Amino acid sequence: MAAIVVLQKRPDFLRVAKGRRWHGAGMVVQFAARAVPDQSIGVGFTASRKVGGAVVRNRSKRRLRAIVRELVPQAKIEGTDIVLIARPQTATLPFTMLRNDLSAALAKIEGSRW
Repeated sequence: MAAIVVLQKRPDFLRVAKGRRWHGAGMVVQFAARAVPDQSIGVGFTASRKVGGAVVRNRSKRRLRAIVRELVPQAKIEGTDIVLIARPQTATLPFTMLRNDLSAALAKIEGSRW
């Protein structure tokens, strides 16, 4: 299992935003190679005010973090940074749909090695 590193610095988010994207019903996933090549996986979360008020944004990010803890450690995406962007539906979609969205995104990332 690869170590998961939380992205917190703005330059990391901006670098990943220039990478590739995957769009789903419950989230948008951006991904790019890590700035410093290593065997870890960088993960960042964001939710704009378009998602809703503070309570809704926090709930959305909590749900995304829970799915990441469940699925990302088993994924074969070492050396990759990913950013999950919440959508307005993220807080209300069934958990299984969010899980399916992230699984599809991870499959795309695994299939597109740069």
